[in-house]
Order: sequence, then C-alpha cells, then structure tokens
Amino acid sequence: MKFYIYTLGCKVNTYESNVIRDKLINSGYIETTEESADIYIINTCTVTNTSDNKSLKTIRKVLNNHPNSISVVVGCMTQVNSQLLKDLNVSIVLGNSGKSKIVEYIEKYKKEKTPIIEISNIMDKPFEDMCLNNFNKTRAFVKIEDGCENYCSYCIIPFARGRVRSKKPEIVIEEIKKLVQDGHKEIVLTGIHTGHYGADLENYTFSKLLREIEKIKGLKRLRISSIEITELDDEFLDTLKSSKILVDHMHIPIQSGSDEILKLMNRKYDKKYFIEKIEKIRNIRPNISITTDIIVGFPGETEKLFEETINTVNKIKFSKIHVFPFSLRKGTKAEELPNVVDDVTKKLRVKKLIEISKQLEIEYFNKFVGKRIEFLPEMYKQGYIIGHTGNYLLVKCIGDIKDLNILKKVTITNVDYPYVISK
Repeated sequence: MKFYIYTLGCKVNTYESNVIRDKLINSGYIETTEESADIYIINTCTVTNTSDNKSLKTIRKVLNNHPNSISVVVGCMTQVNSQLLKDLNVSIVLGNSGKSKIVEYIEKYKKEKTPIIEISNIMDKPFEDMCLNNFNKTRAFVKIEDGCENYCSYCIIPFARGRVRSKKPEIVIEEIKKLVQDGHKEIVLTGIHTGHYGADLENYTFSKLLREIEKIKGLKRLRISSIEITELDDEFLDTLKSSKILVDHMHIPIQSGSDEILKLMNRKYDKKYFIEKIEKIRNIRPNISITTDIIVGFPGETEKLFEETINTVNKIKFSKIHVFPFSLRKGTKAEELPNVVDDVTKKLRVKKLIEISKQLEIEYFNKFVGKRIEFLPEMYKQGYIIGHTGNYLLVKCIGDIKDLNILKKVTITNVDYPYVISK
C-alpha cells in the first residue's frame, strides 16, 4: 500500500513524521504523491488556534478527496483537542504517544476495519524512543527530549507534550555514532525543551551529554536546535568554551524585549538577565551567531513597550530574528489577559521587526567579508554549491556537484543577501 504524510508545526513534528516514514518504508509500504495514496497521515500542530484550523482543514481535505483511504491523525492537536474530530470519520486517532507503533495500528485497522482512538495521559508516559536513519549526508536531527514544564502563559505545549522526558544517554550516543558512521558531518540535537535534557535523570545534565558526544570520532559539527537562556549555566558555558565541535550558532528565544511583557508571558528571566548571559557567551565565542524568536502584539503590548523590544534587540544585536504575531490559544493564561492588540497593529509591528532583523543579519554577514571560513555544501544549483557555515552563514560558491557534503574552506568576498559570496 502507498502512503503520504502531512506534517504541520515544529522540527520535532518533522523528525517524528520522518520516523513514521521510516517505519512504513521498512515494513514494505511505499511513499507516494499526495494524489495517489491509500493511507494519509496527518501529524498535527496545536500551538495556536490557527494551527488547529490548519490541521482540521488538512484532515477534511483528505476525507473529502480520498473517502476510501485509511486516514491517520496524530500529534499535538489530537492530544489536547481530540473532540474536534468527533464528527469526522477518521480511521485512526493517536495523540503524542504511539507514533513509533504506527505500522501496528494500521495493520490492526486493515484487519478489523474498526476506527481506532488511542489518546493516553501524556503526563504518565516515559520517553518514546525513536531513531531516524534516512537523512541526506549533510546533517541529521536527533530527538533527545520531549515535554516542557515552563508553562508560558501563551503556550499549550506542556499539555500537549507532557512533562520533561529524556532519551537515555547511551541510546543518544549510539544513535549519533551510527549516523556519523553513515557519513553525517553535522548532528542537530532537538526536543521540545532541549536544554532541559537530563532533568528527569539521576545525576545527569545536558552539558554532560554534550561532553560525551564530543568524544565521538568523526563528528565535525554539533548544533543545538534551540535552548532557553535560563539553561545556559556555568557548566554549559564551560562546555561551550572547551568544545571543538559545538558550532558558533545558538538559537535562544527571547520572545519580548520588554520586562513588563516578559512577566505577562510568564517567562523565567528579565532583559537584564538575558543581556548579561549573552555577554558571557560572546566573551567565550566573540563571533557567535545568536538568533532568536520574538512574539509581537502580545496582550498589553503598547507602542512604548514595543519600542522597548526594538531597543533591546538593537542592544543585543541578534544575527536573525524569527518574528511571530501573537495568536491566541484557547486554554492558556493569555486567553484571560485584557488589552488585546488589533491585527493591523500586529502586522505593522511584524513588518518593522522583520526589517530590523534583515539589517542586523546583513551587518553580521559583513563581519566576515575578507575572512577565510569553512562551510558544508548542501545543494548544487546552476554551477554553484550552496551550504552553511557553523555559524549559519549561507554560502554561495562556484563549484561542482561532487563537492557536496565535503567541508570546504573559502574566502568571503561580498554579501548578496541572503547569501555570502565566496571564492
């Protein structure tokens, strides 16, 4: 039978969808196009009300266009809002556990032809081990953690993903060793709350895991998908200082540059703490790229408070900002907050912050003009090889397809956004 997967939401969902894909292919199923599948799997997102609507739209499209197919709906939306599917004729409904057993559920449905609904209490679940092998040879993602206990006022994810659960260190190490043996040059550690890895393990920390990974022969780059500023303790900073494979790039969400808004968001720091920690990082790695996430238009964000965020951004000088307009999520504390910001104002603020982000990005790029750098070619296009440096500069260079996945040293000659051009 042939299958097709729709993935909505974050990188963790993407990782898990790829695990599902691997499981199906290894069991003899065939991946196909959107139009010709027998099985449709929708891996849902629920981070905002808009995410729920996108998930539902995709589900309805599958049911309407392919009524005789097997439909499988999994993920965050079903975990917290499975009632949204009560009037829909979905074949299999799972939450955020059991994704690695997708083949068993499909085989059971094929045999019994009876709808399956399995939504268990995510808070009581151990880490569900997943291992993914079918990557390109450039970088591979390794999910090391699931769950979050931060309970930010705008976020439903702790209810969708449960408490922090860590993959056993020995399993992480073996998974990475195999990926490196298969030719991967870069490993990206990912999770819902990646830096909180080890919180549920005895006498084990995220930094200890990083030091163990450091010992793996043949691994050239180690990247952290995202980490909270409060998790960058002295042990981590020491690890960053001594590491030879941790790249010069960290994605650290700030979400707002206003202390008043940070408090309403229930973030666990103020801007002074954030700025001082960034200074410590840059004392260790002067040329490190610090990227971030910012939510604009959070309830109570006045023009003055938005300008405070802009001032904070300009002071920190992030190398890139991922900007998101606030989108209400039912069931969160933010739903109860007054002083809602209108959509027009949010769009204007998003536009302004994106413009600032581009200026800061180009400013960061220009620091490397004339410098000798190393990059990993990831694609070949019309006579050029394109790929990223450790600090995530997107390099474009004349080359050949045979250069892919081989670390190259080049000199940056100029900036042609979004690329840096090299020779």
